[in-house]
Amino acid sequence: MAISAPSGKISSANLDSNQKYGTALSSLMVLFFMMGFITCFNDILIPYLKVIFKLNYTQVNLINFCFFGAYFVMSIPGGKLVEKYGYKAMMITGFVIAAIGCILFFPAAELRIYGLFLGALFILATGVTLLQVAGNPYVAVLGPPSTSSARLTLTQALNSLGTTIAPIIGTRIILSNLPKMPKELNGLKSYSDLPENLNAMLNSILEQTKLIYLQGTYLSIAAVLLIIGGALFIMKLPAIGHGEGEVSTEGLSEKSSIWGYRHLILGIIGIFAYVGAEVAIGSHIINYLEMKDVMGISADEAGYFLPYYWGGAMVGRFIGTVILSKFNPGKVLGIYAVGAISLILISIATHGSISMWTLLLVGFCNSLMFPTIFTLAIKGVGKFTEQASGLLCTAIVGGAILPLLFGKVADITGDLKMAMIIPIVCYVYISFFGFKGHKPVEN
Repeated sequence: MAISAPSGKISSANLDSNQKYGTALSSLMVLFFMMGFITCFNDILIPYLKVIFKLNYTQVNLINFCFFGAYFVMSIPGGKLVEKYGYKAMMITGFVIAAIGCILFFPAAELRIYGLFLGALFILATGVTLLQVAGNPYVAVLGPPSTSSARLTLTQALNSLGTTIAPIIGTRIILSNLPKMPKELNGLKSYSDLPENLNAMLNSILEQTKLIYLQGTYLSIAAVLLIIGGALFIMKLPAIGHGEGEVSTEGLSEKSSIWGYRHLILGIIGIFAYVGAEVAIGSHIINYLEMKDVMGISADEAGYFLPYYWGGAMVGRFIGTVILSKFNPGKVLGIYAVGAISLILISIATHGSISMWTLLLVGFCNSLMFPTIFTLAIKGVGKFTEQASGLLCTAIVGGAILPLLFGKVADITGDLKMAMIIPIVCYVYISFFGFKGHKPVEN
């Protein structure tokens, strides 16, 4: 979902064309899988901690705020660290920091302090940010520039494989161990106005709920991260430096400032909108399916449908490696955004399985958006390419801000369907960027 480049200059032209990059690219697939796996676990944490701490939608979306807020705080510093210490060193560092964040879930669950969970998530996300900042641009230059969109889409597909598997594991281990609520407590939209007797009943149930499954899951993830980091340490990867050459401006006149490229600025907003929309929907699918006018099922049942949302993105990204090489990327992006808008509107207007499946299919429409927006935004910016990449990665903060706004609308209206106006507005903007806004404009 996320991509970035450090601030140093990188040019594919500087690479030894005889180097074998296939092995390096293959070995990095595990990295992208784990980034997707970790990120998607937030979609399990949100419905789980919402119950455990009796949170409203605004409060529970602080999970996304802390996780994706790390991108805003750490992307640019991370790029400078990559420039100074290199890709491999910072990828290893990212795995270690992410593992520390996972380990901190143990005391957070033991003490049952929501703020500690948020702190652990920020540390975890800091590690993931370093992995993104180092890993994505490394893949971007492991081959010819002409196939960069397809190559980035392929790596994002592996990322999506992680996001598809994570909900299945998280539902089976974590959500299935949520306390079973009495009928009086089923279908609650808010915990703030519970009668005293029901509030006491709920508190008693939650106090007896053990969080050992949550602790064990994150400790296991930490162990896997440390093992991968160790394997990466002993692995030999092609050395890619920060060359003196500049990336072509592709026929555009060179600007004196990065802010002179209108299509780049619009692309930064596009990344902000895309990540915000994707996260807002994915984080609330379980609660959406719990609604009586959608499916009316329990959280542990709804969790098994979440992989269809992220799985759609995975399938779409594999298909996208072919689509983007044959059709105009801007038009494809615009069409996919219009498709997302249509599916959400149908979901809002219908009930039952139609409402559910149309929302889940939005995942397929999301599939090509990130790599396409990214490559269109940096096209022709020349020597500013790496700086532009850092700004685009910083725009991932949309995943922190827009879901929080989504939650606020849901709390005010008491209806998740009404909150879908937020992603709709995002996709309207993305369609504009695809059809028109991505085109470079000469001053």
